[in-house]
Order: sequence, then C-alpha cells, then structure tokens
Amino acid sequence: MIGKVLLVDDEAHITRNLEKVIPWEMLGLTVAGVAKNGVEALQQMEQEAINLLLCDIRMPVMDGLELVRQVREREIPCDIIMLSGYQDFAYTRAAIQYGVNDYVLKPIPYDELTGVIARVMSNQRNKQKQLFEEQQKLGRMIDLASEKILYDIIMDYTDFSGSHWLFSGDEQQLRLQQFVMIVLDLDVSSEKTKDWRDWSDKERKLWNFAVCNVLREKLQSNGLHHAVIQTRDGEWCVLIESDKEMAFDTAVIRAWAEMLLTAVRNHIKLSLNAGIYRHFVRVEELSDAFKLVQMGMQLTPAANLITYYPLEQERSAGADQAFWVTAEKLISAVKRGDAASVGSEAENISQQLMLLNESNSSRVKPLLHFFVLHLMREMKEMAVFTREQEELLWRRLDLRFGIKDLLSFIQQVTCAVSERSMDKKKQSENSMAEAKIFLDRNLYRDISVEEAATHVGLSTSYFSLLFKQTYGETFIEYVTRQRMERAKSLLAESQKSVAQIAKEVGYAERRYFTKVFMKYTGDNPTDYRSKFQSQGKDFVADAEEESS
Repeated sequence: MIGKVLLVDDEAHITRNLEKVIPWEMLGLTVAGVAKNGVEALQQMEQEAINLLLCDIRMPVMDGLELVRQVREREIPCDIIMLSGYQDFAYTRAAIQYGVNDYVLKPIPYDELTGVIARVMSNQRNKQKQLFEEQQKLGRMIDLASEKILYDIIMDYTDFSGSHWLFSGDEQQLRLQQFVMIVLDLDVSSEKTKDWRDWSDKERKLWNFAVCNVLREKLQSNGLHHAVIQTRDGEWCVLIESDKEMAFDTAVIRAWAEMLLTAVRNHIKLSLNAGIYRHFVRVEELSDAFKLVQMGMQLTPAANLITYYPLEQERSAGADQAFWVTAEKLISAVKRGDAASVGSEAENISQQLMLLNESNSSRVKPLLHFFVLHLMREMKEMAVFTREQEELLWRRLDLRFGIKDLLSFIQQVTCAVSERSMDKKKQSENSMAEAKIFLDRNLYRDISVEEAATHVGLSTSYFSLLFKQTYGETFIEYVTRQRMERAKSLLAESQKSVAQIAKEVGYAERRYFTKVFMKYTGDNPTDYRSKFQSQGKDFVADAEEESS
C-alpha cells in the first residue's frame, strides 16, 4: 500500500526540490500535496489521510511547532519529520515534546533525509503490522470467549441475562445478533458408521477435533462469521451470524449446509446429516431451538441429508414431542442417579407408548429405536459403559427387536446406569475436586474446558454438566472469576505492571484483559490500583496518626 506525504515550507523552491530529489516511489510514498504554512497543512490533513508530515519550523501564519502541537492535540495519526535552519536546542526540545519522529537541519542533506524517511516509514509499517496482528488476535480471543459462552447457553447451563457480569462487555453484543443454526450429526446407527463405533475413544476424539477444524476453516474461507460448537460425540452445532437486513433464504442456507457436508466428506471421509432450524435464532432462543432440531433429527429417519426443523407437516407431532420430553426427563434422572425418578419416567414412557400404539402403531418402533440410540449416546458422554458393554448394546440395537424387548431393554439400561451413577457419585465429587485444583494451578495460561475434562478423564459435555452441578457456575464463569479475583489482589498489593499481571492470570493480550476486568469490576486496572493503593496509604497514615 502506498503512503502519502505532505510537504510544508514557505519557500517554494524547497518543496519543489523535495518533490524532485527524494525517491518517493522507492520509499513507498507519494506526494499528496504541498502547503506554505501550518493553516494550509491542517486544512489538507482534515480532508485527506496523511502518513508522513515533512515540515519547516519557521513559517508565517502558523509555524511548524504550532502545526505539530495541533496535529497531536487533534490526534491525527501521522509521523513527523521537522526541517530547520536553526540549531537552537529549544526548538529541538519543543519538537521532541510534541512527538516529532526526527529533526533534520538545513541545508537539507538529501541522502541523509532519504535514510531518515526510510527508517521512519519502516517503523510505521512495522507498528501497523503489529497493530493489525494484535487486533486480529484480540478478535479471535473475543470470538473464542463468545464461543465458550454460546456452548453454555446452547446446553442450557447458564441464563443469558443482561445483568450477568460476564455479558456486560463485548459479549453483550450477542444479544443484538441473530444466527442461522445448522446441526450436523453422524447417524451412528447406520451401516456406514459401524467403523466409527469400533474406534477407540482417542481416535474418536481426534476425528471430532478434525471435523471442528474443517468446519471452521470452510466457514472462515467463505467470509462467514461463525461459531462451531461440539455438543457431544459425533454432533456439532454451527451458528452463522446473519445481517439483520438479510431475509431467511432457504436456498442460500441450504447451500451453506451442503458446503459443510461436502467439506467433511472430502477431508474427513465422514458422511453427516444436517438439520437446519427453520428461522433465524436469537441468543435467548438458542437452547430451545437446538433441542427442537436435535429432537427432530433423533426421531426422524435420515431419508434426506439436509432437513429443516420443525417439519412443515409432521404426523403425531404432539405425541412425539410429549414422548421426547418424558425421555429427556428420564435421561436427566439417570444422569443424577435418581432411581425413583428413573422408574417413574420409564412408567410414563410405557403409558405414552401404549396410547400412541393405539392411534399410530407404525410410529412406536422408530420412536423407541431413536430413544435408545439417544440414551446410548448420552451415556457414552458420561463414560458409563465399558467397551464390551457398549459393543453388546450396539449388537442388540442393530437387531431392531420387538416393542416389548425394547421396553425391557430401556428399563435394564436405565436401572443399571442409575445404580452405576450412584456408585460413581463419590468418584464424580473427587473428579470435580481434582479439576478445581488443576484449574487453580493453571490460571496463568489459556486453559480450555476440553483440556480440563481430559485431565480428569471425562467427556467435555459431562464435565461441563458436573462442574455446573458441583460449583453452581459454568467452567468459564469459574475460571474468569478466579482470574479476576487474583488480578484484583495483585493490583492492590503489588507494583507489577498491568501487562505483567495480565500474563500472570492467563491473558496474553493486555487490552483483552482490561476489557474483561472492566466487565467484572466496573473499573479499568489502573483506576482500580489507584483507588485501592491510595486507600492503603490513607489507612497507614491514620494508623501512624493514632499511634503518635
């Protein structure tokens, strides 16, 4: 990119010589204009962005020093080289105070001036590059933080409340956004995915990670602002931010889904199905919309690779939904290890199926099949089954046996899991205690929920659920709160710089740390330090006065 230079001198022959002698093109600059004094220069700078100002000190109407003072006062971004026939140190000192980059004496040594311009512009471009990289990094950090929060919202682990301190800064912009929701799912019951079921947990984790990367890269390369959230093994929720003026164009959104399915198929060799929510989704609607699409995909045979939900015409939709609500209650009871609720909800499912069988017997078997499949996937996330038990369950499910057998199977699995969950309660408590110690020891670095879950041997979704149940707040809420409390102590009690403290509590970028700190405390770090350290001095002074 070519920069622009403005030449300011009341002697016309000097500006003419500068235009002709200095190799501007080689320096990556073009002369945008000339001015005879500071007033003319300011007028031009208000109309056009200037990268370099080359000006004399002594000029009529407005001299060079006043021009520089005005430029800095108005915060016009440009570098400045002063030209002067005076060697008086007072001029040099004033120029330095106003932030002049360099000072060249007349008569102008053009070779020396060319070198000075080259150095100043090289420094300017390096700073611009560094600033761009920092802005990009900050943008990625904010996006990553938003993605973590979106995961908690989708999974219904947190309320998106305007009063919540975690949403009081950049993340508050989420409230103003609307998204296209595309849920991508691996049909783990199909013949095509038996290999997936045979893979080890480590292999599946690597493939899940690979799918996330492919989806993010494809969306980014197409200029779509997005979040990719893995909700469980073999299932991903893609959110694409949409312009508020954009209409919900099913053809465009279908093309996005096809693009993602093709990318995963070509790069990962996996065939996924896509469920698209039929309307734009606001943040407060994410959890309900996700559950609706997930329910539709679980209860509908995958006849099409891409399906919109809710279906426009859906037989027995009310009965299906009632069944699914009961099934979710049963699974929730299983996760809690609540044997009484498991038995109660299993009885409710039996009654619903009998009523449904009277009106639409052909629908009962698919419902049971998909529920068992859903139950198995949820239990897989909890690491309830051994490898042998999982293989046995898959074989039984592949047989697609009768309704009574399926009911018996549901009761056996849920009861067994419930008993296992009760036995694992102490183990879960120990895992969460171990996770807390791990987090407290690693607050100084950017630690992810995936890493914390792996450390205690749990899946990300089950770890997140247990963490919220144990500590009453989500993973990101806990980590951020602990970091901010540590930062408050360091600011109040130490003389470390804000940048040092930011790194010590896990933020590589000071400006992002400042944003989060202001969300949490209402003060920027410098004001917080001044407030509390001055209070400390007043306390010492009062103590000394009382003792005297």
